Parts: sequence; structure tokens; C-alpha cells
Amino acid sequence: MAEPVVVLVGGWEHECCGPAVEIGDVVEYGVVSADGARRFDEVRHDTVPNQRIRGRVVELFAVGREGRVAIERVPSGSAMCGNDEHDDGHLEARWTGQPVEVEWDGETAFEVVVDPYGKPKRQ
Repeated sequence: MAEPVVVLVGGWEHECCGPAVEIGDVVEYGVVSADGARRFDEVRHDTVPNQRIRGRVVELFAVGREGRVAIERVPSGSAMCGNDEHDDGHLEARWTGQPVEVEWDGETAFEVVVDPYGKPKRQ
């Protein structure tokens, strides 16, 4: 059985046109290897992906100066930039739904943990 993989999303590429992502979503990313094993960088524009990762999102983390925090969803790039009239782009803690403030280390950074077998979300 394949282990979940981590796809790193964020920065200007996500802010440009990245979609919102929630736990349980089925996603597909064009990626390049970030560590030669189970971590990958999403690429959208300037770099040609050398692999595609598809599966169900099982965990999400915002990664800031003080480490990473589990979150409910990654807002769309448009929402994060304040350009979505239906979404203010805020982050919520994974288990409490409380607002989360992240001090970014330069650009936004998220870890999307993907189960490549795409098992259904548990209730």
C-alpha cells in the first residue's frame, strides 16, 4: 500500500491561480520532487512538472515562521489576495474551526498530504 505524499503549495503560483483545497477533496497536482522521496513541489507556470500526483487530501498544514499548524482548508489564491467576494481567505484550525494567524516566512506555504489511493473521508 502506498504511503501518503506531501505536496508543497503556495507562493506566487498559488496566489496567482491556485484553487481552494479541503480535507477530503480529490486533487491532482503537477509536481517536481522536493526531496527525492515523499515530498513534492507543486508547479503551475515556469517549471515543467515531471510527475502527477492524484489522490484524496487527508491532512493540511500552514507552514510559517513558528512551524506548521493543522488547518481545515487552503483558501484559493484569489481569496488569499482579497479578490474573492465570497471568501475572505482566512485560515481555520483543523479541529476547532478557530481563526488561525500565520506569520509567513516570505511567501505563503502549505503542505497538502495526499493519499494516492483516494480512500473516502471518514465521518
